[in-house]
Formats: sequence, C-alpha cells, structure tokens
Amino acid sequence: MNYIREYVELIKRGKIKTSARVRKVYTRLLKEIDRPPKNFKYYFDEETGERPISFIETFCKQSQGDLGAPLELELFQRAYIQALFGFLDKETGYRRFRETMFLVGRKNGKTTLMAGIALYLLTADYEGAAEIYSVATKKDQARKALTEAVNMIKQSPELRAVLKKRRNDVYFAATSSKFEALASDSNTLDGLNSHGVIIDELHAIRDRNLYEVMKQSTSSRRQPLIVMITTAGTVRECIFDDMYEYACRVADGEEVDEAFLPILYELDERSEWLDPKMWIKANPGLGKIKQVETLRSFVERAKKNPADRAGVLCKDFNVRENGSTAWLPFDVINNEATFDLADVYDTYAIGGCDLSSTTDLTCATLLIRKPNDKTVYVLQHYFLPQARIDELADKKQRSGGHSNDEAPYKLWAERGLLTACQGARVNYSDVTAWFVQMREQYKIDCWKCGYDRALAGYWVDEMTANGFTMDKVIQGTYTFSQPMRELGAALQDKLVNYNNNPVLKWCLSNTGKKEQGLNNIMPVKISEKRRIDGMVSLLNAWVVYVRDYEDYMYNVG
Repeated sequence: MNYIREYVELIKRGKIKTSARVRKVYTRLLKEIDRPPKNFKYYFDEETGERPISFIETFCKQSQGDLGAPLELELFQRAYIQALFGFLDKETGYRRFRETMFLVGRKNGKTTLMAGIALYLLTADYEGAAEIYSVATKKDQARKALTEAVNMIKQSPELRAVLKKRRNDVYFAATSSKFEALASDSNTLDGLNSHGVIIDELHAIRDRNLYEVMKQSTSSRRQPLIVMITTAGTVRECIFDDMYEYACRVADGEEVDEAFLPILYELDERSEWLDPKMWIKANPGLGKIKQVETLRSFVERAKKNPADRAGVLCKDFNVRENGSTAWLPFDVINNEATFDLADVYDTYAIGGCDLSSTTDLTCATLLIRKPNDKTVYVLQHYFLPQARIDELADKKQRSGGHSNDEAPYKLWAERGLLTACQGARVNYSDVTAWFVQMREQYKIDCWKCGYDRALAGYWVDEMTANGFTMDKVIQGTYTFSQPMRELGAALQDKLVNYNNNPVLKWCLSNTGKKEQGLNNIMPVKISEKRRIDGMVSLLNAWVVYVRDYEDYMYNVG
C-alpha cells in the first residue's frame, strides 16, 4: 500500500486539510516516486517503507485505555513512516533520510509514534549493537518515549519474549542492542555510537551542543536516523529556531537537502487559530487521537485570557511565540530581510546606545533612512566582558550542561556580532571605536546619538571629542510611550530591517510592556534572566528619530 499516494490524493481532493508545507513535501515525494528527476540517486521501495508500519501495528500494543489492543496508526503517521523508511539509496540500499523534523501540535500521538519508531530501530532494522537514545533537556522528558516503549512491551507477548527491561535501558540480546533515555548533559555524551536518536520537544533544548554531539555520534553507522518530534515553543534564539527555519527552507524548496525530511504541521496564518476548520492543519490527529472539544475549550479560554494565549498558539497550533507577557508576538518581531553594508554606505544615521558594566549587554545602534525609501535600516553591535562569557561557560560546565539561563554569547562573538571586552567590565572606548569605524570605513555619519545618562560618564565626553553630537534620553514612560508604539507599528509593517540580527531578535522577544497611568508604556524584561539591551538601545535611537524627525529627514535628503 502506498500511503504517500493515498495521503496526497486525499489532500488534493480536499478530503484532508493540512499545512502548505506538508502538502509541498508530500507532493514532491510522490513526484520523486512516479517521475524521479534525472540522475536521482534514490528509489522508493513500498515494501521496505511499510515494514516498520507492520511492525508497530503487529507488535506494539496499546498501553493506555484499551490495554493490549493492537495499535492502529492514522494515515498521516503511516505516510510519514513510509516516507522516512521507504526511500533508499540505489548504490547502497541504505535509507535516504538520515534526519527528520516532525512538528505537530500536542496530544497528536507523538510519544506513541516515537516509541514505536525506537522499538523498530532497536529490534528490526538489521543493525548490530544498535544504540537508540531518547534525548531531551530533562531526564523525565527523555524518559517519556522509553516509558511508553516499556509499557508497550508489557502488553505485547512477542516483544516481552525478546526484550529485557534493565535499570536504565531496554536490551535486545539477539543483536546486543539497547534503548536508553539521556538528558542534556552534553559533557558526558561523548563516546556514543548512535544508530537512532529521538529528540523530544526540541524547542526546550537551548544547548545546541547537545544536538551537535548526538549528530556526531551517528557518524560511524551505515544508516542512522535522527528524529526530532516537537511542538513550537516560547524560547527564542535556541536550536529550535535554527532547525525550524532550516526545515522551512527545505520544505519550500529553497534549500536542497536530500537526507532531511521536514514534516511541519502548523497553521499557515496566525489568525487561523480562531477558525475551527483550520485547526487540523497543526493537529492531524484531531477527532481521532486529540479531542475536538478539549481543543475548543483551550481556544475559548485563550480568547478571554491573554496569559493562556501563548501556550495555546505554541503547543496546539505551532505558532512561534514569546512568553505570555511579551510586548510583541514573534510573527511581528521576526523579519528575515537582510542588507549589505554597501547598501547603507554614505548615509546619515541616528545613533543609540544602552551601556552596561558587567552583566548586561552593552549595545550600540545606528538607525538609517535613505532617500525615497520607507525602510528603516538598523545596524547594531554588542559588547560583553570576556570574564562574563567565561563565567557563564564555567557555570554550564559545572552544571553538566544544564545551565540554560543565557544566550549563546560565544557563538555571537564568533559571528562578529559581539565584541568580548578584555577583563571584567565593558570598555566603553570599544563602543566609541565602533561608531568611529562605521563613520570612517562606511561613511555612515551619526547625526545624533541618543543615550541613557546612567553609566555614561566619560563616554559622552569621549564621543563628543570624536565629533559626535550626543542627545540625552530620559528613561521613563513619558519619554518612551509614543516612540515605543511607533516602533511596534513599524515592526508590524516590516519597515524595520535589522539585518536578521539574532541578538536583537532575542532582545525584542525578551521585551515585555509595563503600563503606567493612562496609555503610558515602557519596556521591561519578561524575566530577570533575559536581556533587552538591544531593544533599549534601538528605542533610545527611536526616541531621537521621533523627536527630531523633520530635521533628520531634511539631512537625509
């Protein structure tokens, strides 16, 4: 049975409603089955693809509800498994897909699916001494798939006869293989030889090293498989965002990766969460695995209570969000447009700066307008003491990789987005040097620079001595309210091109809104462990932009 063909035909006939990206991927797979591209190195073997489906439905029994009953997969699960296992390399006969991202709303049977795939890889994938791992941030989360597998084994006489539950794993003596749960202790994962890796709730994993270590651990296997099954999440600038954006590019055909299978059940538009007809796009098991009335009650509560909205959007509809107290939703913040420095060469800018000393980031901003162009171009650079970066790295090492309080500063420094200042404090002369570099190397003339007088001290004198006009910005609701609203509107309309800077995106995601009096607002952190310095630096520049708009635009020409 070709479940991919059946699934695509039902989608095309309107019998099944799904996301645009799911439709694209399965349509492309079916085309590769029927009319493979020239020199295509893979072929589809229907029987091989159906083998894990038959295994799961024959040997994996219900561990909840109707205990011991056969497990019957839904069509969306069968199509996914058949695609994952059915495409083979013409030369080697090994699996085409080595990595997959399966994004689906909560309570759509993902734990059952993970457990079934893991048991197949453990016992029936022709791999000697196979090591199968379920990985998550916390051990309890990682154990979910293992626990489900153990419960399935208990209900299945056939599996119970060949598999042994040991203290920390499930053991298959016939091939000396094991299935074990691991938490994100990246420092103790070296030396693994993984055949299968199940990553549960990718959005909760902030330590990219965990993903990299587990991926590297598969390098000596003939046909390894990394399965990432997850919902969306509220933590930005983490491995989930990177992998999701990569999966989108592959699904959309913008990037070719023939070994990566992206199946993304999500809403195509944020507003669709209010339309019950669209809920199935992110919940393919709705009505059979997931109860419609339960989801309806979640939606009704989220409509009335904004505090519940972020969780429902993320977990039930896979809409990327921030925390429930965030200033702006992620789809407003997110702008992947970029520009080259050559595009803003020889321009007038408004500067902004948010200074810190030891813990917070220091951020320098240039806000740029060009003649006959509505876009606001934003350049930023960040500064942090090297001692602080070392302290966080040491904290993570001592906690066994569990310290996820901070963003990937070291990675940002390597990308040239952040300067690590020697010692335990930020060297404000480094900030001045950046503004001077932008002026002398790229002819970006900082017309005025907005700053917070706190901590400014000698830095204002140094900037003035270097020819910059400094403009003090009093921090408070009276100053920030209108510029903050206008900045939010500009972000909503995608008029702010910040060069897809991940640090600013993270800071914007961390920004909450504090209300005082009548319609007065100012930025606050949604958590003390988050940083908003990039947003405050931009806002300081935006205050000057709003205050002196006519004069600035006259200079722009």
